[in-house]
Amino acid sequence: MAPPWVQELHLHHLTIPVTIDKMFSVMPSRPIPVKPGDSLYLSNLDDMIGARVFTPTVYFYQSDNNNTSSSSSFSCSQKAVTEILQCALADVLVPYYPLSGRLRETKNGKLEVFFGPEQGALIVEAKSDIALAELGDLTAPNPAWEPLIFKFPNEEQYKVLEMPLVIAQVTLFSCGGFSLGLRLCHCICDGLGAMQFLGAWAATARKGSLVTDPEPCWDREIFRPRDPPVVKFPHMEFMRIEEGSNLTMTLWQTKPVQKCYRIKREFQNRVKALAQPYDAAGCTTFDAMAAHIWRSWVKALDVRPLDYQLRLTFSVNARQKLRNPPLREGFYGNVVCVACTKSSVSELVHGKLPETTRLVREARQSVSEEYLRSTVDFVEVDRPRQLEFGGKLTITQWTRFSIYKCADFGWGRPLYAGPIDLTPTPQVCVFLPEGEADYGGGGSMIVCICLPESAALKFTQALLLDSLF
Repeated sequence: MAPPWVQELHLHHLTIPVTIDKMFSVMPSRPIPVKPGDSLYLSNLDDMIGARVFTPTVYFYQSDNNNTSSSSSFSCSQKAVTEILQCALADVLVPYYPLSGRLRETKNGKLEVFFGPEQGALIVEAKSDIALAELGDLTAPNPAWEPLIFKFPNEEQYKVLEMPLVIAQVTLFSCGGFSLGLRLCHCICDGLGAMQFLGAWAATARKGSLVTDPEPCWDREIFRPRDPPVVKFPHMEFMRIEEGSNLTMTLWQTKPVQKCYRIKREFQNRVKALAQPYDAAGCTTFDAMAAHIWRSWVKALDVRPLDYQLRLTFSVNARQKLRNPPLREGFYGNVVCVACTKSSVSELVHGKLPETTRLVREARQSVSEEYLRSTVDFVEVDRPRQLEFGGKLTITQWTRFSIYKCADFGWGRPLYAGPIDLTPTPQVCVFLPEGEADYGGGGSMIVCICLPESAALKFTQALLLDSLF
């Protein structure tokens, strides 16, 4: 029997009928400090190939009749929801005016924010004739929620050029509840920056007038490349991967399923205790859990050959590492580096957890101010043109984001806040905060990962058993 501190969450399979009623552009409610024809610089951290995506998230809110949040400063009918969100967004787009522009390519494929004839964010109002209760457990991301996120007809995958940089779909359910499906362009902000923008939008909706704390700061020029560029590290995270194993074929030629697990603090502590590297430096909970998930994933997929070198990549927030000069408060751009480590299949499958944990820790600690500057210069010299998926697992950590707290627009904290569907990029694993553990990761986390159905049981067994011995 599985220990009580690990629980697989079974996703509810359903079809959500959604009808789009109307859509409209949202412009800044007051004049902004740019004029048509102006452009804004994006740093190479904003313009890395991995940032040229929209990050889709969804937020579910119950009806007013069931709302017990003391933070709610007003009550409104369901029909007023879209209007409140629209007005608040128009106000927030004044200090966050870059989000009302568009992206375009300049020389050498570099992106910039451009202010031309097509401007503004996009809000879509939709309705569904089912109730929130029919969606099942609103604890873990579910690919079935995809209709709650707006995409243009025949929209190309990874399209960011000439697109609204904020795309919001409000879906009204028959019970009086609703969802906010949000697509925010990663080129404009990283996870912490997105939380800053979302928090300002939500606080403005609650108060009914503009709230920005802290004041947003653009300042992308702080990350301009050096002249000449100085690349001091090999930047393995960007190197082309020659797929010499069965890993990619196993994942992409089968239809992977999304598996989600609630992992309680007791289990995380147990893994951390068993994962301590064989030195005095110790490790973090992330180091231990990332190493354990990576090993369990490789074992479940039965990767061959055993001498093949696999990679693990994950983002590291570099804000606190910057000293020359330090970032101004309110900066909401990308300040993340991609840490990368590698290990052979044999070492992952037959080696010891502390050894893998040491690799993760060293990759995390290798991200310094100089590493960030070297990353900027590397992208300047050799701008990667495509995402590399082969031979690796990428872990994205959301547990440090106060996404539930940030998303209280006046109707209380959302029932669920986070991503939806990982299966389009099945070599990505996400660590999410559970709704009640949103204030710094003090409780359970939700781990979501994609696997072929045939490997799901093996992964669950490896996840549970390896941590106990």
